[in-house]
Amino acid sequence: MRLLTFLLAAALVAFHLTLVFLGLVPNLISRPVHLALALPWILLVPGQTGWLRISGIALTVIGVATTLWVAVMHRTLANQYGFIESPFQMAVGFVLLGVVLEAARRAIGWPLPLVALLALLYGLFGQHIPGEFGHSGTPLASFIGTLTIAEGGIWGSLTGVSVSVVAIFVIFGAVLNAGEAGQGFMNLASAAAGRLKGGAAKVSVLSSALFGSISGSASANVASTGAITLPAMTRLGYPKRLAAAVEAVASSGGQIMPPLMGAGAFVMVELTGVPYTQIMAAALLPAILYFVAVWIGVDAYASRYDLKGIAAEDAPGWRTVAVTSAFFAVPFVVLLAGLFVIRVTPQYAASLAILSAFVLLFFNARGIGTWRETAARIEDACLNAARQVSMIAAIIICASIIIGVLAITGLGVKITSLILSGAGGLLWPALLLTALACLVLGMEVPTTAAYVICVSVAGPALRELGLDTLQAHLFVFWFALLSTITPPVCGAVFIAAGMIGENWLKVAITAMSLGFGLYIIPLAMIANPALIDLSGSPVAAVATALQIALGLAMMSIGMIRRHLGKKRFGLVTTGALIIFAPVFVN
Repeated sequence: MRLLTFLLAAALVAFHLTLVFLGLVPNLISRPVHLALALPWILLVPGQTGWLRISGIALTVIGVATTLWVAVMHRTLANQYGFIESPFQMAVGFVLLGVVLEAARRAIGWPLPLVALLALLYGLFGQHIPGEFGHSGTPLASFIGTLTIAEGGIWGSLTGVSVSVVAIFVIFGAVLNAGEAGQGFMNLASAAAGRLKGGAAKVSVLSSALFGSISGSASANVASTGAITLPAMTRLGYPKRLAAAVEAVASSGGQIMPPLMGAGAFVMVELTGVPYTQIMAAALLPAILYFVAVWIGVDAYASRYDLKGIAAEDAPGWRTVAVTSAFFAVPFVVLLAGLFVIRVTPQYAASLAILSAFVLLFFNARGIGTWRETAARIEDACLNAARQVSMIAAIIICASIIIGVLAITGLGVKITSLILSGAGGLLWPALLLTALACLVLGMEVPTTAAYVICVSVAGPALRELGLDTLQAHLFVFWFALLSTITPPVCGAVFIAAGMIGENWLKVAITAMSLGFGLYIIPLAMIANPALIDLSGSPVAAVATALQIALGLAMMSIGMIRRHLGKKRFGLVTTGALIIFAPVFVN
């Protein structure tokens, strides 16, 4: 069984790499096969018993059979233009929708599949709804066919992003993490910041920024770096709520730090048409500002609690740092060289980086590893890649149902009109309404799915009110991330609090003061558009970033340093005025 599991994982990894190196494959082949390879990792979970196991096996067999049928029949289906022509095809369509909904439910719980199910019901019966929110109706054969046998719905462009780009970068992160790269991140962070005031917390900030740039998952970040940083902070006398808050806030930043951005960057490429390198450039300075604000907050807490740095004997030597850093530096250099020197596509550059990281699995900090150690690393890389690719596939394909229904019924346009009328045609009220919607939706579904749904309905309204496309998308993406640290549902906080044994609400309150940049920086992008124009006007972008950094520093100090008394309000107010000066001037 272990061998079979490994071979299945290796097949998934090999399939996605082969797609990159061998060239074009019809979408109605690559996308269904992508789902077929992902389904077993979601529906056949080890340890299941009884009905869950039986239903998982049945759904896997049926799901894989129907997806492969679509792949085999792709030429015939392409000529039907999304119109179902037989009862058998109708049955296949309903089975595919059911399997996708159940796979998403087992992967991430009820909320997203429930929203997708409501969307399906609206598409099927919305013509009976009176008023402007009803629709004219769509023939059943056309509605189900568009969602299941055409290059729309579950086989749409978002699924294409999952197949061709997201999967490759997830595999890249899994291969890096299977080797010594994670230890390299920790060693580099410890050497750079460990001896500073509040050093253990600053190590958490740096290591989470580095690790998060490839993991793209707040939860994975907390579990990985937190296993090292949380005990270290506890030993040095950090209050538990502060230690857990630092880890949760720093780890949440991984989803806004290029290159991976929790798969958001690649979805953004598809939805905006903006090149990947330009999105990375636009996202870089805001992400750095976020970690700068967290760093300053950590420093303020360190002064408040008189927190010391890591002892010199516990810090890694520079030789160890140099050797272990090579395990992530070499693949990153290959990735960047592919993007900016050779100028190949992001997925091709990442594939080259995967190969270099794979070679490094044969080595450790002492030299060539044993065969047993190397085999364990290869197995770990394949298994983690398969699980993560499958999880993201379940999320994106389920979200694609919602996007498909919005397009078929025109509901997205109606919601856009509602936002515009509710905001009175004014930009800032529309931004606040959108932010609230992102926060609520982000509490129930993963960040990428919340971003896709919110930007599909709110994005057009924001663009109509004058925002640049990339501004609107980055704004929505940042606010979709708020739920990682904002009660009542704050995933990163729950994990960090559980790991250290502290009340989650205390951790959440501290996390919100440390991570306040998540609430402020998206608004700063709107007030200061130059901030995200690093590729077009680098001097203006850096100058704007410095201005915002000053404002964030003043706000952070004012919120955290209680001994300043009445001066705290002045600092927070002045910092906000500095950040949003262009709004008041205009």
